[in-house]
Amino acid sequence: MIKLDRPLCIFDLEATGVSPLEDRIVDVCVLRKNPDGTESVFSSLVNPGVPIPPEASAIHKITDDMVRDQPRMIDLAPKLLEVFAGADLGGFNAAKYDIPLLAAELKRCGIDWPVPGARVVDSFVIFQRKERRDLTAAYKFYCGKDLTGAHRAEADVRATAEIMWAQAAHYADLPKDVAGLEAFCNQIDPSRVDQEGKFVWKNGEAAFGFGNKHKGKTLREVVRADRGYLQWMVEKGNFSQDVQRICREALEGKFPEKKG
Repeated sequence: MIKLDRPLCIFDLEATGVSPLEDRIVDVCVLRKNPDGTESVFSSLVNPGVPIPPEASAIHKITDDMVRDQPRMIDLAPKLLEVFAGADLGGFNAAKYDIPLLAAELKRCGIDWPVPGARVVDSFVIFQRKERRDLTAAYKFYCGKDLTGAHRAEADVRATAEIMWAQAAHYADLPKDVAGLEAFCNQIDPSRVDQEGKFVWKNGEAAFGFGNKHKGKTLREVVRADRGYLQWMVEKGNFSQDVQRICREALEGKFPEKKG
């Protein structure tokens, strides 16, 4: 079993596409597990305010008609913040998709999320490192069941919760507490400054690891030569909060330091 020292919110989102910083949520489910073993579920379809592309509907089966009269994210935001209050976060590929997607949606509502200190446990990362397959295969492997209703938020989040607990039982060397699981899930490639690898280490300094304009240049060089580009990344670019923080601090003269 996983030892919980505070609630753990395992959640899943379905959206209009696969870009977490640009697409819109159409379905959300949060399973809140408490240290005393009790749990509660919040689930809702969401009106994204934009048409759902046919290729997205083909996957999660959610159509424009289904969400037309559903609440928008700005209406759901207060309830979601209540559900997530004081909790750590969990999901299947949550670190790279669900968390940045929900953070981007809440930012459009004027809300900064997730709150500092929320730990993240990602069943997909555990599964990749141990088995390297998808959610359906993970559910079959760890739980011995066929996953029905895949690509709907509640079905996926319930499967993810079962997988997470089964993983803790399956691997003797896997940490059994949220802090240890977060450390396991968030091991950063040593060549990367941030989780996504937008910045990489170059001779001990943070350098651009993407794009044609500044790839290979250090942050320090770009601050001197093209401050406007970093300001654009902070204010208008579709970058994660971590990348934006690195840019903001660089503009203030504070650069990442490589440890070890």
